[in-house]
Amino acid sequence: MFGVSHAQRVQVRLKALAQLTLELAKIEGRRKAIALGIAAGLAVAAVVLVVYAIGFLFTAAAVALNAELALWLSLVVVAGAILVLASIAVGVALHFARKLSSPLQAVDEAKRTVETLKSHA
Repeated sequence: MFGVSHAQRVQVRLKALAQLTLELAKIEGRRKAIALGIAAGLAVAAVVLVVYAIGFLFTAAAVALNAELALWLSLVVVAGAILVLASIAVGVALHFARKLSSPLQAVDEAKRTVETLKSHA
């Protein structure tokens, strides 16, 4: 009788411990999710501000060129510079995208493994 009630108490305590551990994990998960949400929101705000700052820098460059050139020509020069930068970024992106075609080394290794297994079977 003593052993059964003792075992039941241990089982109840273990169950309570498991529930408390699960509740702690939920609380920690909520806290981390909130922190991640705040961090993501602030990162998005920072990106937006950087985009605006870049726009102002391009405007400042056009205004600086306006001292030597006509306004329309300085705007065209700055727009051309932006297009050149965009073209370079696209070229670099395509260079990296071509490397993502397929995991050739892993595929070759898998084929060799299959051949080795077939030859030893």
